[in-house]
Amino acid sequence: MSVNGRYSLGIILAFVMLAASMLYSIPLINQFFHYKTLTVDLFFYNRLSLWLVLIMVLIYNFTFENRSFFVWEDKKYSIVFYFGAVVVLYLICAFGGAFLNIIIKLLTKEKLSDRLLEFKNLLQNNYLLIAFTCLTAGVIEELLMRAYIQPRIEKIYNSPLLGIVISALLFGILHSTYGTVSQVVIPFFIGIVFSIFYKLYSNIKILIICHFLIDFISLMAMNLLDAKHLTVF
Repeated sequence: MSVNGRYSLGIILAFVMLAASMLYSIPLINQFFHYKTLTVDLFFYNRLSLWLVLIMVLIYNFTFENRSFFVWEDKKYSIVFYFGAVVVLYLICAFGGAFLNIIIKLLTKEKLSDRLLEFKNLLQNNYLLIAFTCLTAGVIEELLMRAYIQPRIEKIYNSPLLGIVISALLFGILHSTYGTVSQVVIPFFIGIVFSIFYKLYSNIKILIICHFLIDFISLMAMNLLDAKHLTVF
């Protein structure tokens, strides 16, 4: 199989396994534990399944691709650049996402995601689980969607634009499990911003930090707000 063929198969495997973990790991795990509702333990096992996906992609990469996981070598920057980049990325995503959310609410009148309410109740005052959830999302999604999938799409089609757009689109689709339009459109927007940054600066650590902060600040704010005020998220 050609390099592009192995890249294509790896992209499909990474996305399918991520989607399957997000959609089906909870009912699959529940076959063994028989929880009647979504519990902290069940959600924790669901987060662990995402780390298993990363391990499987790493095994595929080193076994079948037989190349470095990082197609683009991670560049080094100063602490000042790290801090500035994280702040700017966070503000772009926060204000851009809020603006899109307002537009979508006005156009669709969609209600708050039931899944989001479920997560709020589950994570209430459980700060360790909140931190682990955000760390998992930041590390797994950035390593797989940006560091793994994006540059391989670009290599296959010889198009930076397709690498950015397709990886961001897949990122948005992954969040469709929340069941609302905003939870697809806003992650797609964030995916575009992150993918452009990764193409320009080739530093995945900054994106992991920023992704963690976006989720952590949002979940901590949700933890403090009443359910009726959660539409902002």
